[in-house]
Amino acid sequence: MDWSLAILVLGFVILMIANVPVAFCIGSATLLAIWTADADLPALALVAQKMATGINKFALLAIPFFVLSGLLMGRGGVARRLIDCANVLVGPFRGGLAHVNVITCMLFGSISGSAAAAVSSIGGFMVPVMARSGYHRDFSASVTITAATTGLLIPPSNVMIVYSLATGGVVSIAAIFVAGVLPGILVGLGLMLVAGVISIRRDYGTGDRVSLRVALARIIRAIPALLLIVIILGGILGGIFTATEASAIAVVYSLLLSVGVYREVKLRELPELLVQCGVITSVVMLLVGTSMAMSWIVAYQNLPQNISAALLGVTDNKYVILLIINLLLLAVGTVMDMTPAVLIFTPIFLPVVTKLGMDPIHFGIVLIMNLCIGVCTPPVGTCLFLGCGIAETTVSKIILHLLPFFAAMVAVLMLTTYLPWLALFLPGVFDLR
Repeated sequence: MDWSLAILVLGFVILMIANVPVAFCIGSATLLAIWTADADLPALALVAQKMATGINKFALLAIPFFVLSGLLMGRGGVARRLIDCANVLVGPFRGGLAHVNVITCMLFGSISGSAAAAVSSIGGFMVPVMARSGYHRDFSASVTITAATTGLLIPPSNVMIVYSLATGGVVSIAAIFVAGVLPGILVGLGLMLVAGVISIRRDYGTGDRVSLRVALARIIRAIPALLLIVIILGGILGGIFTATEASAIAVVYSLLLSVGVYREVKLRELPELLVQCGVITSVVMLLVGTSMAMSWIVAYQNLPQNISAALLGVTDNKYVILLIINLLLLAVGTVMDMTPAVLIFTPIFLPVVTKLGMDPIHFGIVLIMNLCIGVCTPPVGTCLFLGCGIAETTVSKIILHLLPFFAAMVAVLMLTTYLPWLALFLPGVFDLR
């Protein structure tokens, strides 16, 4: 390995261990690597230039809009209405509340585009309810933590927008959005299967049974929230608007729904939500900018070509190489947040998998699925620590309860890796490949 790449990796690891924010770890390590790569390179100017050009992308405008839409939906009483709707559909089955938890996380995650928001909104309500109904608190938290990640696969998803950017426009946002629907549903079904088996073994009860009139009323109350998914996907696939325009429409619809229809958000609360949106967006943009600078030095030192040659030197078996890449990405997901991981490792591994004949859309879904598992695992799993806080438990207590759900997520990951049509079927149907 070139000295500059060694310094890049070593500097990044040391700064991470020192608990420096990830964006500053990436930026500082990149600056050191450029200094050592070539003394004639203007390191400071180069990093600044790459950061500026990295965030100067029209597609990135979708991120603050989808973030704001998710905040409005999260504050607007959507979670409770989705829970009531899901309880009508699957509550009467054995382990019904666990199934309600999974489906609600899938629906809410697809509306908000945030796994952390799903854990907070759904877990804050469902974990206490499940505990009162006799479910083990750690089991309830495990269901919420893992199910919340489905919202990162089912559009709209900010991390999918970042992946489209990281591919240099090779993969459109519309294509990666549609590709995630089927794998996301399969992950949810896998988690429901595990939850159902555990519920039968532990004799967990069912949810509330309600009259037909009440059931219809609950479903009708949830329809306006669910229409957001239809509007976004339908508009994009129908060619009515682009993904970026869809994000702006999502904000308008969420505002009308939360303020005008559900009346859960007051006008005086909007400045606070706008500030939250600004903070979240600034963090994402700083990560995007510094990661773009890191991607430049990685490409400058031919790291993707070297890794490709190394992997192909180990074996020419496509399935073994894909297994190795999955294992590496699973390891990366445990120590790195999704956004920088997507930005850093897409340009490294994408050339490798394309040489093997893997479609970039397919690889994007596999990459995101790997990193979804990472947000549920220590030491930096955002969803894991949020879920532990909500359930008032610890990582050491909850980890054994999480293992069966991890197994289900890994099983679906392997299926998606080796059965490309799971990710490519819908993009093919809508002619997005």
